[in-house]
Amino acid sequence: MPDRYQPAHDAALALADGRVFRGTGFGASTDASGEAVFTTTMTGYQEVCTDPSFRGQIVCMTYPLIGNYGVNDDDNESRQPWIAGLVVREASEHPSNWRSSGSIDAYLQAAGIPGIAGVDTRALTRHIRSVGDTRAALVHNAAGMTDEELVERAQAAKLPGEQDVVGEVQGHDREQWGDGDGPHIVVIDCGVKRNIIRSLVKRGARVTVVPYGTLYAEIETLDPDGVVVSPGPGDPANLDAGLDVVQHLLDDQRPYFGICLGHQLLARAIGAETTKLKFGHRGGNHPVRDEVTGRVSITAQNHSYMVDGATFPEGHGWSVGLVNLNDGSVEGIRHLTQPVLSVQFHPEAAPGPEDNGYLFDRFLSMVADRKAPIGS
Repeated sequence: MPDRYQPAHDAALALADGRVFRGTGFGASTDASGEAVFTTTMTGYQEVCTDPSFRGQIVCMTYPLIGNYGVNDDDNESRQPWIAGLVVREASEHPSNWRSSGSIDAYLQAAGIPGIAGVDTRALTRHIRSVGDTRAALVHNAAGMTDEELVERAQAAKLPGEQDVVGEVQGHDREQWGDGDGPHIVVIDCGVKRNIIRSLVKRGARVTVVPYGTLYAEIETLDPDGVVVSPGPGDPANLDAGLDVVQHLLDDQRPYFGICLGHQLLARAIGAETTKLKFGHRGGNHPVRDEVTGRVSITAQNHSYMVDGATFPEGHGWSVGLVNLNDGSVEGIRHLTQPVLSVQFHPEAAPGPEDNGYLFDRFLSMVADRKAPIGS
């Protein structure tokens, strides 16, 4: 690492259960606290940094070399990076790619986010899998601090589920994307990623993005042909403000596409409950089976909470449409007659496999069917 990183073990990541990992600081020369999590995605570290669903989390990248292709403005998935801190095995000093405009080190410095390199990320990941996502502190100038002092900081960390993180990441103004006479889709921004919007626009949709908390009466005046409720961070059980909007959309039978948090809010609106996963689903290699077709796809995921399958309502046309093959958790909800689609994963990828982009086509097909004149 460059001279400015010396001494070699000047930084530390401490977990609330007493485990401490020492390493070399990079990025911003500051400290951070939050929830320690890991993601198994092999590329797309910049997309990870700018995914609002990572708000309040110190993210461990399981892939060992991070930063080798640099960063560039085109790969940002939102207006800024949201992670609390970044943990890597090795941070590349000299990125090599024609698209690169700088290093991951400089990128995090500019964003005021600390990183730590030289960590045994395999050992850290195995530990998190054992104890679960946990309170943590990333301290840059930790050379003179004892493990006990570091752990005390970790124990005082706040978790995303204890805060209004959706309020921190959501946009606060309406945005317009696309033009022409395509279907008008309203996207409720709980922490939307740009590739969700791009995926709709490139299929001919006109998109209006509105903040989470926008009243249904305001959405109704926009007369959307369909509504997408975006992913977002935090505990869905704390987000009662969105349930009224979801319920109105269901009552009006307006085409609905819930992605991640939007999926969880749909589940709550129909009477199911959500619960926290032990160590979340984060990465680009999660197998999901369609319960109707039997088709299995590999999905990109980033969430801490899931729909509790044991509380899923029986009857009324609702059923579990998609299931995670690793742990059997609910990955999607379907209805026999209503134009409703929901998934617990990221069909827009960014990062991750693009296998599930067809879901945007399926949603827009629902929209077209609803708009079609009777008898056409």
